[in-house]
Amino acid sequence: MSATRSWLDSANGDTDFPIRNLPYGVFDDGGGARCGVAIGDRILDVGKVHHGLDPTLFAEPAWNAVMAAGPAVWAALRARLTELLSDAAHRPAVEPHLVPMAGARLLMPFRVSEYTDFYAGRHHATNVGTMFRGAENALPPNWLSIPIGYNGRASSVVVSGTPVRRPWGQVKGPNDELPRFAPSARFDIELEIGAIVGQPSEGMVPVAAADEMIFGYVLLNDWSARDIQAWEYQPLGPFQAKATATTISPWIVTRAALEPFRTATPEPERPLLPYLTPSRPGLYDIDLEIGLTPEGGTETVIARTNYREMYYSSAQQLAHHTTSGCPMRVGDLLGSGTISGPDRENRGSLLELSWGGKEPFALAGGATRSFVEDGDTLVLRGAAKGDGYRIGFGECSGQLLPAVAQPDWAR
Repeated sequence: MSATRSWLDSANGDTDFPIRNLPYGVFDDGGGARCGVAIGDRILDVGKVHHGLDPTLFAEPAWNAVMAAGPAVWAALRARLTELLSDAAHRPAVEPHLVPMAGARLLMPFRVSEYTDFYAGRHHATNVGTMFRGAENALPPNWLSIPIGYNGRASSVVVSGTPVRRPWGQVKGPNDELPRFAPSARFDIELEIGAIVGQPSEGMVPVAAADEMIFGYVLLNDWSARDIQAWEYQPLGPFQAKATATTISPWIVTRAALEPFRTATPEPERPLLPYLTPSRPGLYDIDLEIGLTPEGGTETVIARTNYREMYYSSAQQLAHHTTSGCPMRVGDLLGSGTISGPDRENRGSLLELSWGGKEPFALAGGATRSFVEDGDTLVLRGAAKGDGYRIGFGECSGQLLPAVAQPDWAR
């Protein structure tokens, strides 16, 4: 059984990062970017402790080399880190390499090879479909049979704390005769979980094998320009509307840390084809929330939901991704799709919370919102909660900055 307590006091109290977690990230405390492990209110400079592994795995500030080394190395590293941080005999050798988290800058934890975003939350898909097509045609005809997704931009994936600039784009409102070029007026977020592929594939992969390929998970905010999307998405789906930024939390929570919180996907409403049938529970019981803070204001938690609300798991999404022969790479990132629940307070996007802008929601202090306004900071939080401890992800945050001035050549 894994150790439940650490000799580091801050890892045993109210923390996202107890010894049962040990998530992986990249940090810089003034001495250069390097790999670290979160433990309590500290970061272990993992490249400076003896863990019996090839030191070249930590030679660059990214976890891709460890991912590529495979599941046996993943398990050995986790076991060794647990030993080093729980057995007080190791304290004299390890403690000098613990860095205060408060003084460190958290960076991208891995190199994103490719990014795919899915549309796999039943409540979100139903809400959005009802807004635009009516309740009877809310879900696309294929939705109950296939994990719908689109290929996104790895180049615009950023780490928590990175500001996001309101994008320009081509939009066409219902009363516009022709499209126009303008800043997005309906800028939004999507609360998601991102799965990180830790092993490559060639050819088709079954769901069980796909699950074993996943190295870990992050919180993911898929920023979305709804007005740009409404004009561009037919017939090929999102393009520029989703290319501005995708923010991820800085810590990779491993699949091993989340293992006690596994829960099943819902009973399919339509029989799935055999290649999508899971052999074990594929979701996790992870409480999630969205906080919105206006510039100079106080935070309002605008939504709470749970990852168990998803219809398709990351393993099913990954298995489906390989059916065409598409090779998966170490460092591929899969967005779950927006995680919404059955009630209004469970909706994982502002589009849903304001019902397309028709029902603005209130913030602390009396202001209202339909979509994200300049200066707003959006924060995603998540944690799987055990008996007296939690497995947290840290914050996934970003502030929206005003659009840049329109260049002369675009007038």
